[in-house]
This record gives sequence, structure tokens and C-alpha cells, in this order.
Amino acid sequence: MSTIIDDAVAATAFRRLVAHLQHRTDVQNIDLMGLAGFCRNCLADWVAEADGDMTRDQAREIIHGMPFGEWKDKHQGEATPEQLARMKESVAKNADRH
Repeated sequence: MSTIIDDAVAATAFRRLVAHLQHRTDVQNIDLMGLAGFCRNCLADWVAEADGDMTRDQAREIIHGMPFGEWKDKHQGEATPEQLARMKESVAKNADRH
């Protein structure tokens, strides 16, 4: 079995991931960063980089389903010191890959 994902399959899975992240607004970006080392903003940045012509703000609007500032005001709270520490530790694990 190949470890390469077919483009159509990858696109379908990616769209499902985006829809899932848009639905789960209760999950804070800081918590995603702390656990997985990436968040919605990272995903949007990767989209913008892959596109080449899209700005980070345009990509973030696609991933969040609305302008990032609006999403942040509606769904994101202030990070606790514990969340920030967990994020810092997690991000350090993928510093060479992110």
C-alpha cells in the first residue's frame, strides 16, 4: 500500500477538516497549538503558502469561515499562562517542520 494520498482524497479530507474546525469553535487555537503544535492559523498559513498568490488574511478567512478578527472576537478567549506554556513546549517539538 502506498503512503501517498491521492489528490482527490486529500482534497475531500482537507475540506472535512476545515468544516470540522469551523464547527468546533469551542476548541481554542491555543489548545490546538498546545496539543498538536498547529492551529487554524497555521493551516491557513500553509494554504496561503501553497497557493502563492493568496494572502494570509484571505486564507484565514477561508479556514475560519469568516474574517479572522471577527472569529477571534466571537470564539477566542484570553490564553492562560498554562495554555501558553503548553503551546511553547508543543511548538518546540516541531520547530524544524513548521
